Amino acid sequence: MIADAMKISAVIPAYNSATFLPQAITSVLAQSESISEIIVVDDGSTDDTRGVLEQFGSAVQYVHQENQGPSAARNRGIDLAEGDWIAFLDADDQWTEDKTQEQIEIVRRHPEVALVASDMAEVDPSGNVLVPSVLNKHHLLDWLKSLNGAPIPHAMAALVQKNFIPTGAVLVNKAVLDQVGRFDEQLHFGEDLELWVRVSMRHAIVCVPKVHLLRTRHGSNLVNANTEMFQDLVEVMQRIRHYGTDTLKAQGVNMDAQVAQAWSNLGYWLFSEHESVLARSAFRASLKEYPSFRALIYYPSCLLPPSLLYKLRGWKQHWHKSTETKDV
Repeated sequence: MIADAMKISAVIPAYNSATFLPQAITSVLAQSESISEIIVVDDGSTDDTRGVLEQFGSAVQYVHQENQGPSAARNRGIDLAEGDWIAFLDADDQWTEDKTQEQIEIVRRHPEVALVASDMAEVDPSGNVLVPSVLNKHHLLDWLKSLNGAPIPHAMAALVQKNFIPTGAVLVNKAVLDQVGRFDEQLHFGEDLELWVRVSMRHAIVCVPKVHLLRTRHGSNLVNANTEMFQDLVEVMQRIRHYGTDTLKAQGVNMDAQVAQAWSNLGYWLFSEHESVLARSAFRASLKEYPSFRALIYYPSCLLPPSLLYKLRGWKQHWHKSTETKDV
């Protein structure tokens, strides 16, 4: 995995991103450590995605496919890439100009590292900063700073408990992806976490506590919670348990409890959506995996008549409002 004279392929999945795509590509071309190739995989766009790439000429390799989702587009880019390392970027995001250079320096200091990620900031379409540091938002920045660029101890366990790796900030060894596999195209949520866990199970990873990715928040890319998301996250935890239980147990993580939490999260979502029958089933599954206070409380609540649940929700909202008033 030595980084000397490494070739880096930038893989950019694009779907109806003609508005933002030129900025993304410009940020790749502006890297202080040059990128060997830029591959844009057009995932069945209906806008002028192809047309806006003409200004970049041969600097960009354009590939079109029928719409299959971002995981399939990234996998197509990985398969086509000729670089030793793969860097991902979404079409509506941007890198800071020192992103790849500083990540390469990490690999040169720690040649055992297979994946380097970084912090990201969230910005609006005009570039105004909305969240200066996502790592800081999730109370992980100080911990990662304390590592001083060294590989993360028990990285697999850390990831299972909180996915702190944004896909657009990743630099990963292609040979390792050939070894552990690609993004799971059957998953629409959590497929990135599941891949990072497979990498961290066998190899060292690093997360640089510096912002190297600017994620643009806009109406088309905001992810709203939905049933499919929580269902996929249950599936992700079940898959990780299947192949990673022993490793995670040694790192202090009980995967039965993690699967139970995923079921409980699904149950709570369904309960909030007034799907009491489905919620009860999810909480039952959670309790079978590993008992938790939330599942124990909400499972019987799903049996209450809708009229009583409506009143209880009203009381809860009133209590929260009164508490907020007192705090003010």
